[in-house]
Amino acid sequence: MSGGGEGPLSGVRLLPWSQEGGKQCLLSTDGDGYVSRLADDMEAAQLDMGTELLDHAGALLAEPDASVSELRFLANRLVEALHDALRVADSRGRRVPGLGVGGGEGGVGRLAAAE
Repeated sequence: MSGGGEGPLSGVRLLPWSQEGGKQCLLSTDGDGYVSRLADDMEAAQLDMGTELLDHAGALLAEPDASVSELRFLANRLVEALHDALRVADSRGRRVPGLGVGGGEGGVGRLAAAE
C-alpha cells in the first residue's frame, strides 16, 4: 500500500523511500515481511551513510583550504542525510504504541504528544 497520510495507523509503516513527486510510501504490514525487512536494511544503510557523512563533514570543516563548491556539496549531502534520518525517526515513532506523529509537511520529523 502506498500514498500520503497523517498520524499513526495500526499496521501501517512509513517506508524509507518516496514515490515520484515526493509522496510518502506506506506499507500495510505485520512487520515481518520481505518489504519490512528491506525497509529495515535501507533505514540502517541511510543512518550509516549519515554517520559517515558527519565524520567527513568534521574533517572538511577543519580544512582551511576547503573550497566553496566542496562546502556547498557537503551542505547538500547533509540536508539529504538529515531528511533520511527524520524519515527513519518518523517511521519508527509511528510504530511506538501511544505516540502520535503529525505536523509539518508529510509529518516527517514532527513527533506530537500522545493522544
